[in-house]
Amino acid sequence: MSQVTVYTTDRCPFCRSAKTLLDRRQIAYEEINLARDPDGREQLSRVTGMHTFPQIVIGGRSIGGFTELLAADRAGRLAQLLAA
Repeated sequence: MSQVTVYTTDRCPFCRSAKTLLDRRQIAYEEINLARDPDGREQLSRVTGMHTFPQIVIGGRSIGGFTELLAADRAGRLAQLLAA
């Protein structure tokens, strides 16, 4: 199981941006596409308490959506989150 989980849906520009950022940083992740996974929404709610997407979970901890992922990357905190 991957340390990073990204909850996404189809046709979501922020979801694509989050996956692109992770791909560029060569960070492996598990994608749970809520449009294709019938249990995904329940899992999203249980794990993050949120119903919006994308939602990024690192090491079992929800960090938020694309905006929070980008902010962590720009501040140099993404590596720290992955190391925790």
